[in-house]
Amino acid sequence: MPSTVVHLAFAGILAAALLGEAFSPRSLAVVFAVVIFADLDVFLGFLVGGAHRAAFHTLLLPAIAGAAIYADARREDRWLTARFGESAPTVAWTALAAFVFAAVGLDLFTTWGANPLYPLHDQFYRIEGTLELSSQRGLVQTFVEVGGPEAGPKKLGTTADYHVNSGVDPNRGAEPEGVDRIFPVAQSGWQLLLVLASPVVLWARVRQD
Repeated sequence: MPSTVVHLAFAGILAAALLGEAFSPRSLAVVFAVVIFADLDVFLGFLVGGAHRAAFHTLLLPAIAGAAIYADARREDRWLTARFGESAPTVAWTALAAFVFAAVGLDLFTTWGANPLYPLHDQFYRIEGTLELSSQRGLVQTFVEVGGPEAGPKKLGTTADYHVNSGVDPNRGAEPEGVDRIFPVAQSGWQLLLVLASPVVLWARVRQD
């Protein structure tokens, strides 16, 4: 599963691409903070079973935030601009995109999945498959199967019976003595590549400014 380091690496690339003239250490810190926030639901898991990858990984949060940012943009006295400056809306939208794609998205499309509609719909999903162009079959995708028992994203369970392990909370409930706490940095080649590429992209972006 992607570590927080991998989430931040992806978020850094998104920030470099989307912030434009709003790019600065401060705006980058805001984007990073929003992405880190999503992973903090691992601590909530001590109080609410199955909360990790559910409580702060729900897409309801960015939906509400996006509606608020949009509504503020339509006001004559824009609160974001008045409080944080002209670049604030750009930073807010970029942070929102990073939350959706770099935080929730990376988890939803990898092994352990996420609970993207919690608490309205308590179900962990994992989206996996292929998208390819075949000379015999044309455009073929297996991410969303149409019809049959395997239709749609793979269901993994609910907060009542599914636990996403982590170095903070390896197992549901009490931990056995001597439990191995693993804090991953990169668990595949593409994750390591992303971690290595991100600082290069950010360095180049800083140089441009």
